[in-house]
Amino acid sequence: MTQSNGENPQRSHSGLHQIRAGIQSRSLLAKKRVENIKKDEVKGFFMKNAFVILTITAVITGIILGFSLRPYKLSYREVKYFSFPGELLMRMLQMLVLPLLVSSLITGIASLDRRASGRMGMRAVIYYTTTTVIAVFIGIVMVLIIHPGKGSKDEFTKQQQIEQVSPADAFLDLIRNMFPPNLVEACTKQFKTHYAKRVIQVTVTVNDTIFLQNGSQQIAQEEMIPVPGSVNGINALGLVVFSLCFGLIIGNMGEQGQPLRDFFDCLNEAIMRLVAIIMWYAPVGILFLIAGKIVEMDDISAMGGQLGMYTITVISGLLIHAIIVLPTLYFVITRKNPFLFIAGLLQALVTALGTSSSSATLPITFKCLEENNKVDKRVTRFVLPVGATINMDGTALYEALAAIFIAQVNDYDLNFGQILTISITATAASIGAAGIPQAGLVTMIIVLTSVGLPTDDISLIIAVDWFLDRLRTTTNVLGDSIGAGIVEHLSRHELRVNDLELGNQTVDQTEKKPYHLISPENEYENEKPTPDDTKM
Repeated sequence: MTQSNGENPQRSHSGLHQIRAGIQSRSLLAKKRVENIKKDEVKGFFMKNAFVILTITAVITGIILGFSLRPYKLSYREVKYFSFPGELLMRMLQMLVLPLLVSSLITGIASLDRRASGRMGMRAVIYYTTTTVIAVFIGIVMVLIIHPGKGSKDEFTKQQQIEQVSPADAFLDLIRNMFPPNLVEACTKQFKTHYAKRVIQVTVTVNDTIFLQNGSQQIAQEEMIPVPGSVNGINALGLVVFSLCFGLIIGNMGEQGQPLRDFFDCLNEAIMRLVAIIMWYAPVGILFLIAGKIVEMDDISAMGGQLGMYTITVISGLLIHAIIVLPTLYFVITRKNPFLFIAGLLQALVTALGTSSSSATLPITFKCLEENNKVDKRVTRFVLPVGATINMDGTALYEALAAIFIAQVNDYDLNFGQILTISITATAASIGAAGIPQAGLVTMIIVLTSVGLPTDDISLIIAVDWFLDRLRTTTNVLGDSIGAGIVEHLSRHELRVNDLELGNQTVDQTEKKPYHLISPENEYENEKPTPDDTKM
């Protein structure tokens, strides 16, 4: 006992010495790495992350500038002049909404149809569509329950008091807008039911009165009847339906549809490059949008509270989808522990959180799935590129939630048809805007335009968008990876059959070779002269 008590201090001392030595060695190594960093590496880092750095700088500068100008009590005209660079950014993005929506959807669906022709492709498409719809539903339910944007504006109240659309007419308007009779008109107008008064004459029969005997009397009566009408704004729902159907058709046309596919591929690439150019102006526009909105606010504390609740709502929705819904789907289908599967993806998830780019994370996602989770390469190389095209769970959830939040801020009560329009448009827009910079900003404009909400209020959420964008990207990568695991489980029998067929083909090819292996003895025997040759 005495020896053990005497050894314990020595062991603890040696352990502390080892820890101290390890810390010193790591600090020396870090110091050497810092000393070895060259100016070109620093320059390369800033060039690679220039857009993110400029955007964050613009947000911080805009907030500081806005609060600095509030004491000067600028007039409405002065605020509008000050916010003009931000207005230009919104007009540029609105200019690209129509060609971006149409070209990206047609291109994505046409290429997807060729890749998803087999059972594995259909399973991947069904999974991604299901999870995206669930994500939109979660976002809508969360924003309607928490109600983060308590109405602070009366911008739409007068319009609401004049005319209320019945739920039945709102639902019929939704279906009518899905099939516009004129595609050109759908680029500028949406169908909307209006109401008009109609006076009808009602005949009332009067019997045995002091005025008339067995006579009749005409009484004028008014009733409200629905009449066809329209409102200004892009009919995004109709264009989405047309683009989806058109993309499926040219995807099934084979070689005949190749010229159209090439045309829309080129159009989509040109629009993407134009968006990328405009995005370099985005930090300037964002700076003035945020500063102008802060100067314009009457009650800054109330708006701050709304933004805080909005951020909590988005994070809660993303966590519910990522921690509850996706693991539950994985467990129900595969009967395996989903959190062990997610543990193998930590490197990819951290990379997605840091880079805010699904494309940049794709190589690491391949590595995590194939090496850590042992997912078949035939599945990952097929499912992940498809997921990068159509699976935007986090983005779809965010867009639907943010659109309803802006409606709540403006005290605008959305009906069922408008909420359904937001959900459909958010799903389609998140698919169409996959892969472009600042996809959240672009798709937000599409969703708001679909229900006639003001796009100027996007500046309310830009201040927190750069942070939420990273959480959205992480959710998207997690959804892609879990989809690969689910598709592999559902396709395990086909993969096994393919392995057996490949093995049989290898055996058959060996047996049917046009040559045969011979030993040196056989070779020597073949070279022996024939009896006729010996006689010669």
